[in-house]
Amino acid sequence: MIDTTGPDENTLVMPDAWRRARHPRRDRPDVPPAPAPDAAAAERVRSLVDAVRGDIEHILGLPGTAPDIADAARAHLRGEPDPLGAAAVAFVAAPLNKLSDWSAPRPGLLFIEAMAAEHGVAFAARAYTEWAGIAVDNPAVSRPTGFPVTSTPEQLRAMTIRRQDPSEALCDWWLTPDSGRALRTRLAAAPDDLYAEAVELIAGARRHPLQRVVAAYLAPTREDWVEELWARPGEIPFDHIREWPVFCALGRPHQPAALGRPLGFGCERETVATLIDGVGPEAVVPLLIEALDGPYIGTTDDVRRVLDLLVVMPLDEAFQALVDRIGEREVVPALLTAARRFPNRAMRLLPGAAAPRAAGLLSAHVRANPEIAAEAAPGLPAEQRTRIREILDANVRLPAATDLPPLLTEPPWTRPREKAKPVVIEDLPLPGARAAVWGPGERDAWAGRQADLWDLRADRADFAELAAKLAAGRASFWFEGPLLFLRGPEEMGRPLLECWEPGDTWEAHEWLPPLIARHETHACAPALAVARRDPASFGPCLLPLLSDGIARTMADWLVRLKAGGRVARAWFRRHGTAAAPSLVPDALGKAGPARRAAEAALRLIADRHGPDAIVEAARVHGPKAAGAIEVLLAADPLDDLPKNVPSVDWAEPRALPQILLRDGTCALPDESAGHVLTMLAMSKPDDAYAGVHVVRDLCDRGSLAEFGWALFRWWETCGAPSKEGWALSQLALTGDDETVRRLAPVIRAWPGDGGHAKAVNGLDVLAAVGTETALMQLHSISQRVRFKGLKTRAQEKIREVAAELGLSAEQLADRVVPDLGLDEAGTLTLDYGPRRFVIGFDEVLRPTITDGDGRLRKSLPKPGAKDDPDLAPGAYKRFSGLKKDARTVAADQLARLEAAMVTGRRWSVAEFRDHLAGHPLVGHLVRRLVWLACRTDGDGPAFRVAEDGTFADAHDDTVTLPGTAHVRLAHPVHLGDELKAWAELFADYEILQPFEQLARPVRTLTGDESDGGRLPRFEGLRAPIGELLALTRRGWERGAPMDAGIEHWISRPLPGGRHLVLGITPGIVIAMPDESGDQTLTDVRLAATPGEYRPSQLASLRLGDLDPVTVSEILAELDRLTTRAEPAR
Repeated sequence: MIDTTGPDENTLVMPDAWRRARHPRRDRPDVPPAPAPDAAAAERVRSLVDAVRGDIEHILGLPGTAPDIADAARAHLRGEPDPLGAAAVAFVAAPLNKLSDWSAPRPGLLFIEAMAAEHGVAFAARAYTEWAGIAVDNPAVSRPTGFPVTSTPEQLRAMTIRRQDPSEALCDWWLTPDSGRALRTRLAAAPDDLYAEAVELIAGARRHPLQRVVAAYLAPTREDWVEELWARPGEIPFDHIREWPVFCALGRPHQPAALGRPLGFGCERETVATLIDGVGPEAVVPLLIEALDGPYIGTTDDVRRVLDLLVVMPLDEAFQALVDRIGEREVVPALLTAARRFPNRAMRLLPGAAAPRAAGLLSAHVRANPEIAAEAAPGLPAEQRTRIREILDANVRLPAATDLPPLLTEPPWTRPREKAKPVVIEDLPLPGARAAVWGPGERDAWAGRQADLWDLRADRADFAELAAKLAAGRASFWFEGPLLFLRGPEEMGRPLLECWEPGDTWEAHEWLPPLIARHETHACAPALAVARRDPASFGPCLLPLLSDGIARTMADWLVRLKAGGRVARAWFRRHGTAAAPSLVPDALGKAGPARRAAEAALRLIADRHGPDAIVEAARVHGPKAAGAIEVLLAADPLDDLPKNVPSVDWAEPRALPQILLRDGTCALPDESAGHVLTMLAMSKPDDAYAGVHVVRDLCDRGSLAEFGWALFRWWETCGAPSKEGWALSQLALTGDDETVRRLAPVIRAWPGDGGHAKAVNGLDVLAAVGTETALMQLHSISQRVRFKGLKTRAQEKIREVAAELGLSAEQLADRVVPDLGLDEAGTLTLDYGPRRFVIGFDEVLRPTITDGDGRLRKSLPKPGAKDDPDLAPGAYKRFSGLKKDARTVAADQLARLEAAMVTGRRWSVAEFRDHLAGHPLVGHLVRRLVWLACRTDGDGPAFRVAEDGTFADAHDDTVTLPGTAHVRLAHPVHLGDELKAWAELFADYEILQPFEQLARPVRTLTGDESDGGRLPRFEGLRAPIGELLALTRRGWERGAPMDAGIEHWISRPLPGGRHLVLGITPGIVIAMPDESGDQTLTDVRLAATPGEYRPSQLASLRLGDLDPVTVSEILAELDRLTTRAEPAR
């Protein structure tokens, strides 16, 4: 905002933007010249008046119109210029012509410019002042002032014009800052004689209090008029007058205090700039501080507006006001701005602040400005001097490296570059690519979406009639097209599918995936049509499909959209070089958006698969095209810069940790660290600027991670501005496992603070880091976070990563469990030098600690004086990280294994040995559970994993598993008569289980319940609200809120696309779920979809069709839910 300050940081230099915004006054320097008279405005006003002249005459003749005003207006209409008449005519002509506050130009400005052009600025000034003394009573307006929103000609013709009563101060639509500024600019620039004439004319209209305010505003050189505004308290009703003309009239430093009015809603830049121009910053700062604390500042934008004004004031009082309010919203970013603008002042005032946040800002400020700190410290009190000295002493910096590549000394964006002429080959045909690429189990999962519901809809469908309606474009309901294509005969629906463009995307997230699963590439066109309407919501549905249109759309999304860009990167990861031929025609076409997008997409693919693979794929278009693509991809990637290189001025390299070179003896100079910031700002997690890879190879990864984390935290301190969101995404390029451990809890907490978008971007960071620890944290969020939107997005991200690796989401989850550096026995030895400690794990993966004598310890001791100074601290730090990771792994693996027992998930023997029994950490859980061998001819023996890694049955006999077998967790339902033997064995061996398995209750249906779709035994019982809400942690889903925001059901998804639905009353109030009170179960039933209740469905949905484990689990859950319940009265 401020271009510069004086050398002593105490002189305010008015910037151009402020000069343009202020209302000029002739007694101050730099008065802008008056614009030429606006003849077009005068001509337009004449036409507006002529168009409604009859209505104006009618209004002037009404009994309610003051006779003197009517006479003046008639005279003006006859061609005898009269300022009062001009104001009266304008007052009624604007609404009669249906002008409004949204007209361009605004009516007040239009009429004032017309008066100045036709009759001169003195006439316009008198008319403006006269305007302040009259009022229009308009029956078409529900309030005393303003334009009518809707009106009839009869209502508008009923307007009357009168003098304002002295007790009134009606500031109507004409009194606006733009109309006032235009007139005052002309007056400020007028010759002395013309200005004197205007002041004399204005003086004759100072009858009403509002007129006196307008007069003082238009002629602020009349200090007596200004001083009169507060000379007689109560005469001018300031509470009913807009603030800007009053404050813009002031011209002496004492006047704001003498006026005694708050800025109120007048904290606009133009008002404050004008006030500073008149009275100076010293008199304005107290008003801004008062406004910041006052009742008129409500929204975040209001706060920012006042802070933006306050931070440029070169006064200690202004800076101290920010320091004193450091804990309030938006203040820290403003304080940082002020500190950058006034570094010496910040160095004097920040050390005296007691707030913890001030300490962090002071530390960053001292590190960024060590010379200023050293110079300022001697003049500070002893305690503050010590604080600065401690920061300076701790800021030990390694010497700057000298022999650096040009990228870090003179990067491409800092020097002129010659742009090579691109090769253009026009009219290359599209190759007609069509393919479908599915992840493991993905197609089956998509095909099963709401399968029962579509089966029910198909029962009564006449597919021939539906096909005829779609062919004729006469579909009546949104589900008719999807129903035909999901359940109709292929030979009937498929000819219509490729030219079908869905008219409605209602429930498309449910019907589009199964439609794609059934028809694959035949669904490309309708799927693309739906996805283009909402890339963020429906773009993921395109992931399995490849076509020319889809490839080109993904390229466009890659460079143009944020959410769509994430989908595009996932799509290109899946299809890779297969997408390249579809992009070549655009990449070699004429310059424009399509070419830029295709080039970016080809570079993205080449970065992953190499340029040779892209060139080979381009050969389908001929050798010339392949050669052109080779030239395109051979260009120096360091020269591939965005159109606008981002500014990173908000991040001071010297305030961040140094980036060390790999040998650790020297660090990047501050200027080079600034270039690294620019590289990171140009990058995305999956599309990094090529220079980032150079930096990662050249520099120490640990110091780079600390640099990135400090940058991220500084971004948060600055208010996490969305335009600088790269400060979060850069963690994917600079971060390591410690970064992941720090970031994961932040991601989990963000949605609760209104940061859902940041949390979603954080998931991209975890996926892009890609280490076992990062994917473990990503999977943990996908399973255990209380914010549904974040959880859903994390699950999508897991599926994307899994599909890229050719795995299912569950298979990926098996493979990303870190081993934490444990040995084959599942233990870790921590070496303190003279002492050693062995870390093991109990039944829930809590670390256990055994010392050298084999004794268990409650905790790991801190390193002591006798321990090795190099080994012991590292071992202790390693254990701290291990505890955090083990806690995350435990929470995830316990939930996953218990869910696998319930759902019947199976592993191949190889997977079981490699990722479960043989895993150093998960093996601790595996050995405490009973497993079941599954053969092609049915279930085989139950077994456990012994300490030596062999498999044993309930009698401790060895079990051998054939390579073709599969393994699953045993449920008590499967163990039958063996259950007792297993329980006794585990008790004898004192094996504690990680969750309830052998002691798990088994429940069965009655005969009547098996044949039906309801569970009457639970209906009418009460469920405690806390227990009901807790079901969501075990896979249940709360229903959609209905009228008044009340949820009337909760449901659990079951195998086969079915749901068990609990109807509840009085229902859960979405705004206060915990206070909704205990609920009565009105009905407990099976349903194809939880939100649709059709009694006819119950006949086709049988509880007896569910597998015994699912039955036992839902009955046990309902038993627990209603254990202490009684029938409702």
